[in-house]
Amino acid sequence: MRTLYHTPLSPYCRKIRILLREKELEFELTQENFWDRRLEFFALNPAGEVPVLLEPDGAAISGNYAIMEYLEESYRDANKRFIGGSITERAEVRRLVDWFDRKFDWEVTQNILFEKVFKRLLRCGEPQSDAIRAGKKNILYHLEYIAHLTREHRFLGGDMLTLADMAAAAHLSALDYLGDVPWEHNAKAKEWYALMKSRPSLRAVLIDRIPSFQPPEHYENPDF
Repeated sequence: MRTLYHTPLSPYCRKIRILLREKELEFELTQENFWDRRLEFFALNPAGEVPVLLEPDGAAISGNYAIMEYLEESYRDANKRFIGGSITERAEVRRLVDWFDRKFDWEVTQNILFEKVFKRLLRCGEPQSDAIRAGKKNILYHLEYIAHLTREHRFLGGDMLTLADMAAAAHLSALDYLGDVPWEHNAKAKEWYALMKSRPSLRAVLIDRIPSFQPPEHYENPDF
């Protein structure tokens, strides 16, 4: 059986989980507390990071970008391609994935999710209030960008679901678990996220629960 080693609140793991379900590929989840630094896990990925995809033939694919591209190249069903058709479309999807996995992550996710959750798990100090405030300020601009991208299209990269939507939804769902997405400030971004929450692929992620943290009541509800 295909196995995905993951950490529940990791946006990068969530993105791959969404993609696997959108491609209708069967897989099992194995939770990996990467901070435990298990030698067996380092054998799969020398970086000691999640996600890692273990294929039925024993091949271990590590790194969220590598897994994403691997799945797109390996499973080419025309109705389940999420990187765009033309070379220009593919470039735009990759740009948007990079936007959320690098820029959004640096300006928002690291300032909120890392400070509130992963610092505790990694035992590397107390949350920094200045960082959390910066993340909450920065997210407003990113919600506006999502609204801008969806004013003329259903999804971020156009009228079809792409990896860009999966990346954005993965980050936002992790932050929303903490109640730190101010949806009331941007109705258009909220409308797009409601569309994403209506998809079974994201709903399967939203059932996760983390000890010591409970999500807000609206967390799983597409009509929030």
